[in-house]
Amino acid sequence: MVDSKRPSKHPATQAVTGGRRKIWTKAVVNPPVWRASTHLYNNVADLREGLNSNEDGNFFYGRRGSPTQWSLAEALTEMEPGAAGTMLYPSGVAAIACAMLAVLKPGDEVLLTDSSYDPSRSYADAFLKRMGVTARYYDPLIGADISNQFTDKTKAILLESPGSLTFEVQDVPAICSAAKTAGVTTLLDNTWATSRFFPALHYGVDISIIAATKYIVGHSDVMMGAVTTHKKYWTKIRRTAQQLGQIVSPDDAYLAARGLRTLEVRLKQHEASALQIAHWLKDRPEVGAVLHPALPDCPGHEIWKRDYSGSSGLFSFALKDGDDRSRADFIDALELFGIGYSWGGFESLALPVDPEKHRTAIKWSMDGNLVRLNIGLEHPDDLIADLAKGFEHYNK
Repeated sequence: MVDSKRPSKHPATQAVTGGRRKIWTKAVVNPPVWRASTHLYNNVADLREGLNSNEDGNFFYGRRGSPTQWSLAEALTEMEPGAAGTMLYPSGVAAIACAMLAVLKPGDEVLLTDSSYDPSRSYADAFLKRMGVTARYYDPLIGADISNQFTDKTKAILLESPGSLTFEVQDVPAICSAAKTAGVTTLLDNTWATSRFFPALHYGVDISIIAATKYIVGHSDVMMGAVTTHKKYWTKIRRTAQQLGQIVSPDDAYLAARGLRTLEVRLKQHEASALQIAHWLKDRPEVGAVLHPALPDCPGHEIWKRDYSGSSGLFSFALKDGDDRSRADFIDALELFGIGYSWGGFESLALPVDPEKHRTAIKWSMDGNLVRLNIGLEHPDDLIADLAKGFEHYNK
């Protein structure tokens, strides 16, 4: 557990120094990879004492981790002001699922933003339904009026801001304030911004979730999720993860920690390149709208401007006039943009997205077919040239 009253450092410094105490690193720069299923005790008395201590840093059994995992968890905790601890999971979806299980029980109701990541919706509509939890969806721009959605069964809200397809920025502080008054737990999928651009607990969120697969790892070679929370929820989150046998490999934790060290410089480049390309797209005659939170016409832009300290490399744009076939032709013509799921890695990606298939609270009514772009670390001029080539095929 990390002391939330520690002296504050710039987030760039925290990303470099976090989790590198000598207790983890010994005499080297990076915490070594501890591969171990069995932890040995000096005697029976020590073994029995191990049953009474459930904290990172105390050896027990491989399923509770070793210094490689503990150091990464500590680094992520240090980056979230007010946090008591972080649990690691083998994917972002596992992090979302386990966090929700920690705060919900049969008979409860959970509210989810209508812009939710599709696996979050699937989990709520299928798995949670089977265990007797009702899921309802709300307009992502509802703000403080979320209180009108509460019933006596509402126990949690899963926010995602911005939405990872349509990029509405929610008024997270207003929603969290209303939830706190009603005794409702708030969980935020904060993968797009990370704690670097949006320190979620500072803005009232109870439980902050990230798919570390994306910007923390940054190299498209590890699946991982993380849940960070304050003291009130820490024991629930930790026990639920352990009871469900959630653990990440030390090798994956090592790679994630290595990615974390360059988070600051990577995010700055993702941000700068994405903004350059987003502005270029706005001037293209084939584009009807660009959904990037840092642009004034993106829903929730004023909230982004008020609360966020930066933007990342993921956004969408709508093509005018064409159909699904012409959208596919546009994407297929791209050479520097791969076609695939995920984002946050060094490589650029393009994906056709159809948000109308995933809306139940409000209708998605924007004209045009959406394309979601992950802007990687290639030079933006080359990416723009590649997109221009795609538009040539689109116009044919």
